[in-house]
Amino acid sequence: MALLNINFLSQSLCRITTVQMFIPNDLNPEERRENLHYNRPLKVLYLLHGYSGNYTDWIQGTAICNLAKKYNFAVVCPSGDNSFYFDQEMTGGKYRTFVGEELPSYISKVFGFSSRREDTFIGGLSMGGFGAVCTALKYPETFSKAIGFSSAFVINEILMNGKRVTSTETNQAFQDHIYGPLEKLKKSEKNPAALLSGLLEKGKPVPDLYLACGTEDYLLENNREFRDFLKLHNVPLVYVEFPGEHNWDFWNRALEPAVKWMMEG
Repeated sequence: MALLNINFLSQSLCRITTVQMFIPNDLNPEERRENLHYNRPLKVLYLLHGYSGNYTDWIQGTAICNLAKKYNFAVVCPSGDNSFYFDQEMTGGKYRTFVGEELPSYISKVFGFSSRREDTFIGGLSMGGFGAVCTALKYPETFSKAIGFSSAFVINEILMNGKRVTSTETNQAFQDHIYGPLEKLKKSEKNPAALLSGLLEKGKPVPDLYLACGTEDYLLENNREFRDFLKLHNVPLVYVEFPGEHNWDFWNRALEPAVKWMMEG
């Protein structure tokens, strides 16, 4: 197996950024022969960290490397800072372009991985779950499936209240910077509902979605609300709830069923 830290100059972020990767490239012949997932090309899963996290979180905090060996896929974990994986107008602020366009192109070119839509997936937790869903809806020609764990679908709260009044982690100045003018937010590409509506209106393919949230998670109602919106528009969706909070214990328990759906579905 290969665990890599890659530093490269991102044109979208206007700086050198770090990506961590895991590649299950040295299983012994017996392991490969008995595993049907090795009868096909390697797939690629991009995993996005949450608010206050970084590119090491998924590989250090979960069993994702063991699952990558079991299901034959590479894991790519980029740096998203606290951006919510939005594109901002400021120089160096194109995080969605980086994750959805520049990074897959770079990884495919440098490592020779498949760039086919059916071999390319994205997922994330909390801020990263929101970012994964939005990125997949922005780039449906790149990602065929997206997973969101405890996703931060707080945008409707902001639209209704002008701020996320329940937040203890971000102040109004941060939210103003991240989400921009309230009057433009509803129809902007920062709103997953607007992204989805655009795909449906144009008759473009919509990525399959998998959402999981703990029943004790403070983001549960936000996830249920987005689930209902997706069902209303007949979007392919697997939605899972079970006891758990907004923490690594829940995300670890939710991980393999989601990966199995992604790799075998």
